[in-house]
Amino acid sequence: MTTETDSGQMVRALSWKGAFWVAAGVPPLVLFSIGGIAATVGQYAFVVWILSMLMGFSQSFTYAEMAGMFGNKSGGTSVYGATAWLRYSKLIAPLSVWCNWFAWSPVLSLGCAIAAGYILNSLFPIPLAESQPVLDWIAANLASYTAETASVAAYMAENAGTTAEQAIQAVASADAVTALTPAFRVFEAFAITIPGLGTLHFNSTFLIGVVLMLIILAIQHRGVAQTASAQKWLAIIVLTPLLLVGLVPLLNGSIDWMNVTDLVPPTAAYSGLEREWNLGGWTLFLGGLYIAAWSTYGFETAVCYTRELKDPRRDTFRAIFYSGLLCCVFFFLIPFSFQGVLGQEGMLEPGIVDGTGVGEAMGNMIGGGPVITQIFVILMIMALFLAIMTAMAGSSRTLYQGSRDGWLPKFLGDVNSHGAPHKAMWTDVVFNIFLLALASDAGGYFYVLAISNVGYILFNFMNLNAGWIHRIDSAHMDRPWKAPSWLIGLNTILAFVNALFLGAGAKVWGYENALWSGLIFASFILPVFWFRHYYQDKGRFPKEAYDDLGLKEGELGERKAGFLPYLALIAGAAVVLWANWFFVLPA
Repeated sequence: MTTETDSGQMVRALSWKGAFWVAAGVPPLVLFSIGGIAATVGQYAFVVWILSMLMGFSQSFTYAEMAGMFGNKSGGTSVYGATAWLRYSKLIAPLSVWCNWFAWSPVLSLGCAIAAGYILNSLFPIPLAESQPVLDWIAANLASYTAETASVAAYMAENAGTTAEQAIQAVASADAVTALTPAFRVFEAFAITIPGLGTLHFNSTFLIGVVLMLIILAIQHRGVAQTASAQKWLAIIVLTPLLLVGLVPLLNGSIDWMNVTDLVPPTAAYSGLEREWNLGGWTLFLGGLYIAAWSTYGFETAVCYTRELKDPRRDTFRAIFYSGLLCCVFFFLIPFSFQGVLGQEGMLEPGIVDGTGVGEAMGNMIGGGPVITQIFVILMIMALFLAIMTAMAGSSRTLYQGSRDGWLPKFLGDVNSHGAPHKAMWTDVVFNIFLLALASDAGGYFYVLAISNVGYILFNFMNLNAGWIHRIDSAHMDRPWKAPSWLIGLNTILAFVNALFLGAGAKVWGYENALWSGLIFASFILPVFWFRHYYQDKGRFPKEAYDDLGLKEGELGERKAGFLPYLALIAGAAVVLWANWFFVLPA
Protein backbone atom coordinates (compact mmCIF):
# COMPACT_ATOMS: atom_id res chain seq x y z
CA MET A 1 0.00 0.00 0.00
CA THR A 2 1.30 3.44 -0.88
CA THR A 3 0.48 7.12 -1.02
CA GLU A 4 2.39 7.53 -4.29
CA THR A 5 1.11 7.13 -7.84
CA ASP A 6 3.04 5.11 -10.48
CA SER A 7 3.66 2.42 -7.85
CA GLY A 8 1.54 -0.32 -9.40
CA GLN A 9 -0.54 -0.41 -6.23
CA MET A 10 -3.74 1.19 -5.00
CA VAL A 11 -3.10 4.64 -3.52
CA ARG A 12 -4.20 5.84 -0.06
CA ALA A 13 -5.61 9.12 -1.33
CA LEU A 14 -9.11 9.14 0.15
CA SER A 15 -10.65 10.51 3.34
CA TRP A 16 -14.00 9.29 4.68
CA LYS A 17 -15.57 12.33 3.01
CA GLY A 18 -14.20 11.19 -0.34
CA ALA A 19 -15.72 7.72 0.18
CA PHE A 20 -18.96 9.44 1.20
CA TRP A 21 -19.05 11.42 -2.04
CA VAL A 22 -18.34 8.34 -4.15
CA ALA A 23 -21.28 6.63 -2.40
CA ALA A 24 -23.46 9.70 -3.00
CA GLY A 25 -24.50 8.09 -6.26
CA VAL A 26 -26.78 5.73 -4.30
CA PRO A 27 -29.74 8.12 -3.59
CA PRO A 28 -30.51 8.56 -7.32
CA LEU A 29 -31.04 4.78 -7.49
CA VAL A 30 -34.52 5.50 -6.11
CA LEU A 31 -35.36 6.85 -9.57
CA PHE A 32 -34.45 3.55 -11.27
CA SER A 33 -37.45 1.66 -9.89
CA ILE A 34 -39.73 4.23 -8.23
CA GLY A 35 -42.34 3.78 -10.95
CA GLY A 36 -42.02 0.02 -11.14
CA ILE A 37 -42.51 -0.44 -7.39
CA ALA A 38 -45.47 1.98 -7.27
CA ALA A 39 -47.12 0.21 -10.20
CA THR A 40 -46.58 -3.16 -8.53
CA VAL A 41 -47.54 -2.55 -4.91
CA GLY A 42 -49.96 0.40 -5.24
CA GLN A 43 -50.42 3.32 -2.88
CA TYR A 44 -48.30 1.92 -0.07
CA ALA A 45 -45.15 2.05 -2.24
CA PHE A 46 -43.62 4.77 -0.06
CA VAL A 47 -44.04 2.49 2.99
CA VAL A 48 -42.05 -0.19 1.15
CA TRP A 49 -39.22 2.28 0.55
CA ILE A 50 -39.15 3.41 4.20
CA LEU A 51 -39.16 -0.13 5.60
CA SER A 52 -36.48 -1.23 3.16
CA MET A 53 -34.28 1.76 4.01
CA LEU A 54 -34.60 1.09 7.74
CA MET A 55 -33.50 -2.51 7.14
CA GLY A 56 -30.55 -1.36 5.05
CA PHE A 57 -29.46 1.13 7.71
CA SER A 58 -29.62 -1.49 10.46
CA GLN A 59 -27.66 -4.01 8.38
CA SER A 60 -24.92 -1.49 7.66
CA PHE A 61 -23.68 -1.65 11.27
CA THR A 62 -22.67 -5.29 10.77
CA TYR A 63 -20.90 -4.30 7.58
CA ALA A 64 -19.17 -1.35 9.28
CA GLU A 65 -17.66 -3.65 11.92
CA MET A 66 -16.32 -6.08 9.33
CA ALA A 67 -14.91 -3.27 7.17
CA GLY A 68 -12.82 -2.01 10.07
CA MET A 69 -11.28 -5.46 10.51
CA PHE A 70 -9.69 -5.41 7.06
CA GLY A 71 -7.92 -2.10 6.54
CA ASN A 72 -5.80 -3.48 3.69
CA LYS A 73 -8.63 -4.85 1.57
CA SER A 74 -10.61 -3.21 -1.20
CA GLY A 75 -13.84 -4.39 -2.82
CA GLY A 76 -16.41 -3.76 -0.13
CA THR A 77 -18.27 -5.66 2.51
CA SER A 78 -18.84 -8.76 0.37
CA VAL A 79 -15.07 -9.33 0.45
CA TYR A 80 -14.83 -8.77 4.21
CA GLY A 81 -17.77 -11.08 4.86
CA ALA A 82 -16.54 -13.72 2.44
CA THR A 83 -13.45 -14.33 4.57
CA ALA A 84 -15.73 -15.57 7.37
CA TRP A 85 -17.02 -18.36 5.13
CA LEU A 86 -13.58 -19.38 3.87
CA ARG A 87 -12.98 -21.85 6.72
CA TYR A 88 -16.24 -23.64 5.99
CA SER A 89 -16.17 -23.93 2.21
CA LYS A 90 -13.86 -22.70 -0.51
CA LEU A 91 -16.92 -22.20 -2.73
CA ILE A 92 -19.11 -20.07 -0.45
CA ALA A 93 -16.58 -17.25 -0.06
CA PRO A 94 -16.23 -16.49 -3.79
CA LEU A 95 -20.01 -16.96 -4.21
CA SER A 96 -20.63 -14.00 -1.87
CA VAL A 97 -18.22 -11.77 -3.82
CA TRP A 98 -19.59 -12.89 -7.18
CA CYS A 99 -23.20 -12.26 -6.14
CA ASN A 100 -22.36 -8.77 -4.92
CA TRP A 101 -20.56 -7.96 -8.16
CA PHE A 102 -23.29 -9.11 -10.54
CA ALA A 103 -25.83 -7.20 -8.44
CA TRP A 104 -23.92 -3.89 -8.56
CA SER A 105 -22.43 -4.11 -12.03
CA PRO A 106 -25.76 -3.88 -13.96
CA VAL A 107 -26.24 -0.33 -12.63
CA LEU A 108 -23.95 0.61 -15.53
CA SER A 109 -26.19 -0.87 -18.20
CA LEU A 110 -29.51 0.07 -16.57
CA GLY A 111 -28.39 3.65 -15.90
CA CYS A 112 -27.03 4.06 -19.41
CA ALA A 113 -30.28 2.68 -20.86
CA ILE A 114 -32.35 5.30 -18.99
CA ALA A 115 -29.89 8.10 -19.78
CA ALA A 116 -29.97 7.12 -23.44
CA GLY A 117 -33.76 7.34 -23.31
CA TYR A 118 -33.52 10.91 -22.01
CA ILE A 119 -31.05 11.87 -24.71
CA LEU A 120 -33.26 10.35 -27.40
CA ASN A 121 -36.29 12.22 -26.04
CA SER A 122 -34.35 15.49 -26.10
CA LEU A 123 -32.52 15.21 -29.42
CA PHE A 124 -34.73 12.84 -31.41
CA PRO A 125 -38.25 13.25 -29.97
CA ILE A 126 -41.31 11.39 -31.19
CA PRO A 127 -43.77 14.12 -32.29
CA LEU A 128 -47.03 14.45 -30.40
CA ALA A 129 -50.20 13.55 -32.28
CA GLU A 130 -51.61 17.04 -31.63
CA SER A 131 -48.42 18.90 -32.64
CA GLN A 132 -48.54 21.28 -35.60
CA PRO A 133 -46.13 19.32 -37.85
CA VAL A 134 -48.32 16.23 -37.43
CA LEU A 135 -51.50 18.20 -38.18
CA ASP A 136 -49.85 19.70 -41.28
CA TRP A 137 -48.80 16.24 -42.51
CA ILE A 138 -52.36 14.94 -42.03
CA ALA A 139 -53.81 17.89 -43.93
CA ALA A 140 -51.43 17.30 -46.82
CA ASN A 141 -52.02 13.53 -47.06
CA LEU A 142 -55.56 12.92 -45.83
CA ALA A 143 -56.98 12.76 -49.35
CA SER A 144 -54.94 9.63 -50.09
CA TYR A 145 -56.89 7.61 -47.48
CA THR A 146 -60.24 5.94 -48.21
CA ALA A 147 -62.38 3.33 -46.51
CA GLU A 148 -60.81 0.75 -48.83
CA THR A 149 -57.24 1.55 -47.79
CA ALA A 150 -55.83 -1.61 -46.18
CA SER A 151 -54.72 0.03 -42.95
CA VAL A 152 -58.06 1.85 -42.58
CA ALA A 153 -60.03 -1.35 -43.18
CA ALA A 154 -57.89 -3.19 -40.64
CA TYR A 155 -58.46 -0.43 -38.07
CA MET A 156 -62.22 -0.63 -38.56
CA ALA A 157 -62.12 -4.41 -38.18
CA GLU A 158 -60.19 -4.12 -34.90
CA ASN A 159 -62.36 -1.31 -33.52
CA ALA A 160 -65.98 -2.29 -34.01
CA GLY A 161 -68.39 0.62 -34.38
CA THR A 162 -65.77 3.02 -35.75
CA THR A 163 -66.89 5.04 -38.76
CA ALA A 164 -64.77 5.25 -41.91
CA GLU A 165 -64.07 8.93 -41.21
CA GLN A 166 -62.88 8.20 -37.66
CA ALA A 167 -60.70 5.33 -38.85
CA ILE A 168 -59.13 7.47 -41.60
CA GLN A 169 -58.32 10.20 -39.08
CA ALA A 170 -56.79 7.73 -36.61
CA VAL A 171 -54.70 5.92 -39.22
CA ALA A 172 -53.51 9.17 -40.79
CA SER A 173 -52.49 10.50 -37.37
CA ALA A 174 -50.48 7.34 -36.58
CA ASP A 175 -48.82 7.43 -40.02
CA ALA A 176 -47.95 11.10 -39.52
CA VAL A 177 -46.24 10.40 -36.21
CA THR A 178 -44.32 7.51 -37.80
CA ALA A 179 -43.28 9.60 -40.81
CA LEU A 180 -42.06 12.51 -38.69
CA THR A 181 -40.22 10.42 -36.08
CA PRO A 182 -36.43 10.82 -36.60
CA ALA A 183 -34.94 7.71 -38.18
CA PHE A 184 -32.28 7.37 -35.48
CA ARG A 185 -34.97 7.18 -32.79
CA VAL A 186 -36.28 3.88 -34.17
CA PHE A 187 -32.96 2.64 -35.56
CA GLU A 188 -32.11 -0.99 -34.86
CA ALA A 189 -29.24 -2.67 -36.67
CA PHE A 190 -30.36 -6.16 -35.65
CA ALA A 191 -31.69 -8.19 -32.72
CA ILE A 192 -30.64 -11.59 -31.39
CA THR A 193 -32.97 -13.80 -29.37
CA ILE A 194 -31.29 -16.04 -26.79
CA PRO A 195 -33.65 -18.83 -25.63
CA GLY A 196 -34.30 -18.73 -21.91
CA LEU A 197 -32.71 -15.29 -21.52
CA GLY A 198 -34.26 -12.67 -23.78
CA THR A 199 -33.62 -10.57 -26.87
CA LEU A 200 -30.50 -8.48 -27.45
CA HIS A 201 -31.40 -5.20 -29.18
CA PHE A 202 -28.60 -3.38 -31.01
CA ASN A 203 -30.48 -0.13 -31.45
CA SER A 204 -30.11 3.60 -30.85
CA THR A 205 -30.43 3.13 -27.06
CA PHE A 206 -27.60 0.62 -27.18
CA LEU A 207 -25.29 2.90 -29.21
CA ILE A 208 -25.78 5.94 -26.95
CA GLY A 209 -25.43 3.79 -23.84
CA VAL A 210 -22.06 2.42 -24.98
CA VAL A 211 -20.74 5.95 -25.56
CA LEU A 212 -21.86 7.04 -22.07
CA MET A 213 -20.22 4.00 -20.52
CA LEU A 214 -16.89 4.75 -22.18
CA ILE A 215 -17.00 8.38 -20.99
CA ILE A 216 -17.44 7.23 -17.39
CA LEU A 217 -14.63 4.70 -17.82
CA ALA A 218 -12.31 7.50 -18.97
CA ILE A 219 -13.11 9.56 -15.83
CA GLN A 220 -12.45 6.64 -13.49
CA HIS A 221 -9.22 5.69 -15.26
CA ARG A 222 -7.55 8.61 -13.40
CA GLY A 223 -7.92 6.96 -9.99
CA VAL A 224 -10.15 7.15 -6.94
CA ALA A 225 -9.17 10.69 -5.91
CA GLN A 226 -10.20 12.08 -9.30
CA THR A 227 -13.39 10.01 -9.17
CA ALA A 228 -14.25 11.34 -5.70
CA SER A 229 -13.63 14.94 -6.81
CA ALA A 230 -15.90 14.55 -9.83
CA GLN A 231 -18.52 12.79 -7.70
CA LYS A 232 -18.52 15.56 -5.09
CA TRP A 233 -19.49 18.34 -7.48
CA LEU A 234 -21.84 16.13 -9.44
CA ALA A 235 -23.56 15.08 -6.20
CA ILE A 236 -24.02 18.67 -5.03
CA ILE A 237 -25.49 19.67 -8.40
CA VAL A 238 -27.83 16.66 -8.49
CA LEU A 239 -28.85 16.02 -4.89
CA THR A 240 -29.77 19.61 -4.02
CA PRO A 241 -32.66 19.86 -6.54
CA LEU A 242 -33.58 16.24 -5.82
CA LEU A 243 -33.98 17.23 -2.16
CA LEU A 244 -36.21 20.12 -3.24
CA VAL A 245 -38.44 17.66 -5.08
CA GLY A 246 -38.91 15.82 -1.80
CA LEU A 247 -39.46 18.93 0.35
CA VAL A 248 -41.38 21.44 -1.81
CA PRO A 249 -44.60 19.37 -2.14
CA LEU A 250 -44.65 19.00 1.66
CA LEU A 251 -44.20 22.72 2.18
CA ASN A 252 -46.52 24.11 -0.49
CA GLY A 253 -49.44 21.78 0.24
CA SER A 254 -49.42 19.95 -3.09
CA ILE A 255 -49.54 16.53 -1.41
CA ASP A 256 -52.96 14.94 -1.90
CA TRP A 257 -53.34 12.97 1.32
CA MET A 258 -55.84 10.62 -0.35
CA ASN A 259 -52.86 9.34 -2.36
CA VAL A 260 -50.98 8.22 0.76
CA THR A 261 -53.86 6.80 2.84
CA ASP A 262 -56.20 3.83 2.48
CA LEU A 263 -53.19 1.62 1.82
CA VAL A 264 -54.27 -1.65 0.19
CA PRO A 265 -52.60 -3.70 -2.56
CA PRO A 266 -53.84 -3.61 -6.17
CA THR A 267 -55.68 -6.51 -7.78
CA ALA A 268 -52.54 -7.19 -9.81
CA ALA A 269 -49.28 -5.47 -10.68
CA TYR A 270 -49.81 -2.47 -12.98
CA SER A 271 -53.60 -2.68 -12.63
CA GLY A 272 -54.07 0.44 -10.49
CA LEU A 273 -57.19 -1.18 -8.99
CA GLU A 274 -57.36 -1.63 -5.22
CA ARG A 275 -58.11 -4.99 -3.65
CA GLU A 276 -57.37 -6.26 -0.14
CA TRP A 277 -54.65 -7.76 2.04
CA ASN A 278 -54.85 -11.36 0.89
CA LEU A 279 -52.13 -13.82 -0.13
CA GLY A 280 -51.71 -12.17 -3.54
CA GLY A 281 -51.48 -8.73 -1.93
CA TRP A 282 -48.78 -9.88 0.48
CA THR A 283 -46.86 -11.39 -2.44
CA LEU A 284 -46.85 -8.01 -4.19
CA PHE A 285 -45.75 -6.36 -0.93
CA LEU A 286 -42.79 -8.73 -0.57
CA GLY A 287 -41.98 -8.23 -4.25
CA GLY A 288 -41.76 -4.50 -3.64
CA LEU A 289 -39.40 -5.00 -0.70
CA TYR A 290 -37.36 -7.40 -2.83
CA ILE A 291 -36.66 -4.90 -5.60
CA ALA A 292 -36.36 -1.86 -3.27
CA ALA A 293 -33.45 -3.57 -1.50
CA TRP A 294 -31.39 -3.24 -4.68
CA SER A 295 -31.45 0.54 -4.15
CA THR A 296 -31.84 1.11 -0.41
CA TYR A 297 -29.06 -1.24 0.73
CA GLY A 298 -26.65 0.17 -1.84
CA PHE A 299 -24.83 2.66 0.37
CA GLU A 300 -22.75 -0.25 1.70
CA THR A 301 -20.55 0.62 -1.28
CA ALA A 302 -19.04 3.36 0.94
CA VAL A 303 -16.68 0.73 2.38
CA CYS A 304 -15.48 -0.49 -1.02
CA TYR A 305 -12.48 1.85 -0.76
CA THR A 306 -10.97 0.78 2.58
CA ARG A 307 -7.64 -0.01 0.89
CA GLU A 308 -7.59 3.54 -0.53
CA LEU A 309 -8.52 5.37 2.70
CA LYS A 310 -5.80 7.42 4.39
CA ASP A 311 -6.99 6.29 7.85
CA PRO A 312 -9.12 3.14 7.44
CA ARG A 313 -9.39 2.54 11.21
CA ARG A 314 -11.37 5.74 11.73
CA ASP A 315 -12.86 6.36 8.31
CA THR A 316 -14.68 3.14 7.41
CA PHE A 317 -17.43 3.53 10.00
CA ARG A 318 -17.90 7.23 9.34
CA ALA A 319 -18.11 6.67 5.57
CA ILE A 320 -20.90 4.07 5.75
CA PHE A 321 -22.76 5.72 8.65
CA TYR A 322 -23.07 9.16 7.06
CA SER A 323 -23.81 7.62 3.66
CA GLY A 324 -26.66 5.74 5.33
CA LEU A 325 -28.06 8.91 6.88
CA LEU A 326 -27.95 10.63 3.48
CA CYS A 327 -29.86 7.75 1.91
CA CYS A 328 -32.48 7.78 4.68
CA VAL A 329 -33.35 11.37 3.81
CA PHE A 330 -33.82 10.69 0.11
CA PHE A 331 -35.44 7.25 0.30
CA PHE A 332 -37.97 8.56 2.82
CA LEU A 333 -38.82 11.84 1.08
CA ILE A 334 -38.73 11.15 -2.68
CA PRO A 335 -41.15 8.16 -2.86
CA PHE A 336 -43.56 9.87 -0.45
CA SER A 337 -43.65 13.10 -2.46
CA PHE A 338 -43.98 11.29 -5.80
CA GLN A 339 -46.85 9.20 -4.49
CA GLY A 340 -48.52 12.17 -2.77
CA VAL A 341 -48.42 14.44 -5.81
CA LEU A 342 -48.87 12.03 -8.73
CA GLY A 343 -51.15 9.44 -7.12
CA GLN A 344 -51.52 5.90 -8.35
CA GLU A 345 -52.71 6.93 -11.81
CA GLY A 346 -49.75 9.26 -12.31
CA MET A 347 -47.26 6.64 -11.08
CA LEU A 348 -48.58 4.24 -13.73
CA GLU A 349 -47.60 6.55 -16.60
CA PRO A 350 -45.20 4.71 -18.93
CA GLY A 351 -42.52 7.41 -18.57
CA ILE A 352 -42.54 6.98 -14.77
CA VAL A 353 -42.47 3.19 -14.93
CA ASP A 354 -39.53 3.00 -17.37
CA GLY A 355 -37.76 6.03 -15.84
CA THR A 356 -37.61 8.25 -18.94
CA GLY A 357 -40.36 10.59 -17.73
CA VAL A 358 -39.15 11.04 -14.16
CA GLY A 359 -37.19 14.23 -14.91
CA GLU A 360 -40.22 15.93 -16.41
CA ALA A 361 -42.36 14.81 -13.47
CA MET A 362 -39.87 16.30 -11.00
CA GLY A 363 -40.00 19.66 -12.77
CA ASN A 364 -43.79 19.66 -12.65
CA MET A 365 -43.85 18.67 -8.97
CA ILE A 366 -42.16 21.89 -7.87
CA GLY A 367 -44.38 24.01 -10.13
CA GLY A 368 -41.76 24.78 -12.76
CA GLY A 369 -42.49 25.82 -16.33
CA PRO A 370 -40.97 24.33 -19.50
CA VAL A 371 -37.51 25.77 -18.75
CA ILE A 372 -37.38 24.36 -15.19
CA THR A 373 -38.69 21.04 -16.45
CA GLN A 374 -35.96 20.87 -19.08
CA ILE A 375 -33.36 21.65 -16.42
CA PHE A 376 -34.65 18.73 -14.36
CA VAL A 377 -34.37 16.46 -17.39
CA ILE A 378 -30.70 17.45 -17.67
CA LEU A 379 -30.26 16.93 -13.92
CA MET A 380 -31.81 13.48 -14.27
CA ILE A 381 -29.13 12.53 -16.80
CA MET A 382 -26.48 13.82 -14.39
CA ALA A 383 -28.06 11.84 -11.55
CA LEU A 384 -27.77 8.71 -13.65
CA PHE A 385 -24.10 9.52 -14.32
CA LEU A 386 -23.61 9.84 -10.56
CA ALA A 387 -25.15 6.41 -9.90
CA ILE A 388 -23.23 4.78 -12.74
CA MET A 389 -19.90 6.17 -11.55
CA THR A 390 -20.59 4.86 -8.04
CA ALA A 391 -21.42 1.42 -9.42
CA MET A 392 -18.35 1.21 -11.66
CA ALA A 393 -16.02 2.34 -8.87
CA GLY A 394 -17.41 -0.20 -6.39
CA SER A 395 -17.99 -3.21 -8.62
CA SER A 396 -14.57 -2.98 -10.29
CA ARG A 397 -12.88 -2.97 -6.88
CA THR A 398 -14.88 -6.05 -5.91
CA LEU A 399 -13.43 -7.83 -8.95
CA TYR A 400 -9.97 -6.51 -8.08
CA GLN A 401 -9.99 -7.78 -4.49
CA GLY A 402 -11.58 -11.05 -5.53
CA SER A 403 -8.56 -11.56 -7.75
CA ARG A 404 -6.08 -10.56 -5.02
CA ASP A 405 -7.69 -13.05 -2.62
CA GLY A 406 -7.49 -15.90 -5.12
CA TRP A 407 -11.16 -16.22 -6.05
CA LEU A 408 -11.26 -14.61 -9.48
CA PRO A 409 -8.82 -14.69 -12.46
CA LYS A 410 -5.40 -13.12 -11.86
CA PHE A 411 -5.62 -10.46 -14.58
CA LEU A 412 -8.33 -8.64 -12.61
CA GLY A 413 -5.81 -7.85 -9.83
CA ASP A 414 -3.79 -5.30 -11.85
CA VAL A 415 -3.93 -1.53 -11.40
CA ASN A 416 -2.73 1.24 -13.69
CA SER A 417 -0.30 4.05 -12.87
CA HIS A 418 -3.06 5.97 -11.06
CA GLY A 419 -3.91 3.04 -8.79
CA ALA A 420 -7.17 2.30 -10.62
CA PRO A 421 -8.12 -1.36 -11.25
CA HIS A 422 -8.28 -0.76 -15.00
CA LYS A 423 -8.64 -4.37 -16.13
CA ALA A 424 -11.50 -4.93 -13.69
CA MET A 425 -13.17 -1.75 -14.99
CA TRP A 426 -12.85 -2.93 -18.60
CA THR A 427 -14.33 -6.29 -17.58
CA ASP A 428 -17.27 -4.42 -16.05
CA VAL A 429 -17.76 -2.44 -19.26
CA VAL A 430 -17.63 -5.48 -21.57
CA PHE A 431 -20.12 -7.38 -19.38
CA ASN A 432 -22.46 -4.38 -19.30
CA ILE A 433 -22.32 -3.86 -23.05
CA PHE A 434 -23.94 -7.28 -23.26
CA LEU A 435 -26.49 -6.37 -20.57
CA LEU A 436 -27.18 -3.05 -22.28
CA ALA A 437 -28.28 -4.90 -25.40
CA LEU A 438 -30.63 -6.97 -23.22
CA ALA A 439 -31.94 -3.90 -21.32
CA SER A 440 -32.51 -1.69 -24.39
CA ASP A 441 -36.27 -2.11 -24.14
CA ALA A 442 -38.57 -1.81 -21.12
CA GLY A 443 -39.17 -5.55 -20.75
CA GLY A 444 -35.47 -6.41 -20.76
CA TYR A 445 -34.75 -3.57 -18.32
CA PHE A 446 -36.80 -5.06 -15.47
CA TYR A 447 -35.63 -8.58 -16.33
CA VAL A 448 -31.99 -7.53 -15.82
CA LEU A 449 -32.97 -5.77 -12.59
CA ALA A 450 -34.90 -8.75 -11.21
CA ILE A 451 -32.09 -11.24 -11.98
CA SER A 452 -29.28 -9.05 -10.65
CA ASN A 453 -31.18 -8.60 -7.40
CA VAL A 454 -31.18 -12.36 -6.84
CA GLY A 455 -27.43 -12.00 -6.43
CA TYR A 456 -27.77 -8.98 -4.17
CA ILE A 457 -30.14 -10.68 -1.74
CA LEU A 458 -27.94 -13.79 -1.68
CA PHE A 459 -24.91 -11.63 -0.89
CA ASN A 460 -26.75 -9.84 1.93
CA PHE A 461 -27.89 -13.15 3.43
CA MET A 462 -24.36 -14.56 3.50
CA ASN A 463 -22.80 -11.30 4.64
CA LEU A 464 -25.17 -10.69 7.55
CA ASN A 465 -24.43 -14.21 8.79
CA ALA A 466 -20.72 -13.51 8.34
CA GLY A 467 -21.01 -10.91 11.12
CA TRP A 468 -21.65 -13.48 13.86
CA ILE A 469 -19.27 -16.03 12.28
CA HIS A 470 -16.44 -13.48 12.51
CA ARG A 471 -17.39 -12.83 16.15
CA ILE A 472 -16.82 -16.54 16.91
CA ASP A 473 -13.91 -17.46 14.61
CA SER A 474 -12.03 -14.17 14.43
CA ALA A 475 -12.47 -12.83 17.95
CA HIS A 476 -8.69 -12.20 18.05
CA MET A 477 -8.85 -9.61 15.27
CA ASP A 478 -8.87 -5.91 16.11
CA ARG A 479 -12.18 -4.10 15.55
CA PRO A 480 -11.74 -0.30 15.43
CA TRP A 481 -15.54 -0.06 15.68
CA LYS A 482 -17.65 -2.83 17.20
CA ALA A 483 -21.42 -3.08 16.75
CA PRO A 484 -23.62 -3.87 19.78
CA SER A 485 -24.16 -7.62 20.07
CA TRP A 486 -27.94 -7.21 20.02
CA LEU A 487 -27.66 -5.45 16.66
CA ILE A 488 -25.56 -8.28 15.22
CA GLY A 489 -28.35 -10.62 16.38
CA LEU A 490 -31.10 -8.47 14.87
CA ASN A 491 -29.27 -8.28 11.56
CA THR A 492 -28.91 -12.06 11.56
CA ILE A 493 -32.71 -12.29 11.77
CA LEU A 494 -32.93 -9.77 8.91
CA ALA A 495 -30.77 -12.12 6.83
CA PHE A 496 -33.66 -14.60 6.87
CA VAL A 497 -36.19 -11.83 6.23
CA ASN A 498 -34.19 -11.10 3.07
CA ALA A 499 -34.38 -14.77 2.16
CA LEU A 500 -38.17 -14.45 2.44
CA PHE A 501 -38.09 -11.49 0.05
CA LEU A 502 -36.04 -13.52 -2.42
CA GLY A 503 -38.33 -16.54 -2.45
CA ALA A 504 -41.58 -14.59 -2.64
CA GLY A 505 -40.54 -11.45 -4.51
CA ALA A 506 -38.41 -12.43 -7.49
CA LYS A 507 -41.46 -13.81 -9.35
CA VAL A 508 -43.38 -10.52 -9.02
CA TRP A 509 -41.53 -8.70 -11.80
CA GLY A 510 -43.11 -10.47 -14.76
CA TYR A 511 -40.59 -13.31 -14.95
CA GLU A 512 -41.61 -16.48 -13.13
CA ASN A 513 -38.13 -17.90 -13.62
CA ALA A 514 -36.20 -14.83 -12.41
CA LEU A 515 -35.19 -16.64 -9.21
CA TRP A 516 -33.88 -19.66 -11.09
CA SER A 517 -32.15 -17.53 -13.74
CA GLY A 518 -30.41 -15.61 -10.97
CA LEU A 519 -29.34 -18.80 -9.21
CA ILE A 520 -27.98 -20.19 -12.46
CA PHE A 521 -25.95 -17.04 -13.02
CA ALA A 522 -24.69 -17.27 -9.43
CA SER A 523 -23.45 -20.80 -10.18
CA PHE A 524 -21.18 -19.43 -12.93
CA ILE A 525 -18.66 -18.66 -10.17
CA LEU A 526 -17.95 -22.41 -9.92
CA PRO A 527 -15.96 -22.75 -13.18
CA VAL A 528 -14.42 -19.29 -12.69
CA PHE A 529 -13.18 -20.18 -9.20
CA TRP A 530 -12.04 -23.64 -10.32
CA PHE A 531 -9.92 -22.07 -13.08
CA ARG A 532 -8.24 -19.62 -10.69
CA HIS A 533 -7.80 -21.81 -7.61
CA TYR A 534 -7.04 -25.20 -9.06
CA TYR A 535 -5.53 -24.32 -12.42
CA GLN A 536 -3.70 -21.03 -11.84
CA ASP A 537 -2.89 -21.40 -8.10
CA LYS A 538 -2.65 -25.21 -7.83
CA GLY A 539 -5.12 -25.40 -4.93
CA ARG A 540 -3.57 -22.72 -2.67
CA PHE A 541 -4.66 -19.16 -1.84
CA PRO A 542 -2.30 -16.16 -2.13
CA LYS A 543 -0.24 -15.38 0.98
CA GLU A 544 -1.99 -12.04 1.56
CA ALA A 545 -5.34 -13.85 1.96
CA TYR A 546 -3.94 -15.66 5.02
CA ASP A 547 -2.16 -12.55 6.33
CA ASP A 548 -5.43 -10.59 6.40
CA LEU A 549 -6.95 -13.22 8.70
CA GLY A 550 -3.88 -13.40 10.92
CA LEU A 551 -3.27 -17.03 9.90
CA LYS A 552 -0.20 -18.96 8.80
CA GLU A 553 0.08 -19.54 5.07
CA GLY A 554 -1.80 -22.67 4.06
CA GLU A 555 -3.90 -22.79 7.25
CA LEU A 556 -7.52 -21.63 7.45
CA GLY A 557 -7.80 -21.86 11.21
CA GLU A 558 -10.18 -23.66 13.55
CA ARG A 559 -13.90 -23.83 12.71
CA LYS A 560 -15.06 -22.60 16.11
CA ALA A 561 -18.65 -22.07 14.95
CA GLY A 562 -18.94 -25.78 14.19
CA PHE A 563 -22.03 -26.77 12.23
CA LEU A 564 -23.87 -23.46 12.77
CA PRO A 565 -22.81 -21.79 9.47
CA TYR A 566 -24.03 -24.82 7.53
CA LEU A 567 -27.26 -24.80 9.51
CA ALA A 568 -27.75 -21.13 8.56
CA LEU A 569 -27.33 -21.99 4.89
CA ILE A 570 -29.79 -24.88 5.12
CA ALA A 571 -32.34 -22.72 6.95
CA GLY A 572 -31.92 -19.88 4.42
CA ALA A 573 -32.45 -22.24 1.48
CA ALA A 574 -35.54 -23.66 3.20
CA VAL A 575 -37.00 -20.15 3.67
CA VAL A 576 -36.41 -19.29 0.00
CA LEU A 577 -37.98 -22.50 -1.29
CA TRP A 578 -40.95 -22.32 1.10
CA ALA A 579 -41.65 -18.67 0.25
CA ASN A 580 -41.40 -19.38 -3.46
CA TRP A 581 -43.97 -22.17 -3.09
CA PHE A 582 -46.33 -20.47 -0.63
CA PHE A 583 -46.62 -16.95 -2.00
CA VAL A 584 -48.49 -16.61 -5.30
CA LEU A 585 -49.37 -13.67 -7.51
CA PRO A 586 -52.94 -12.34 -7.50
CA ALA A 587 -55.20 -14.26 -9.84
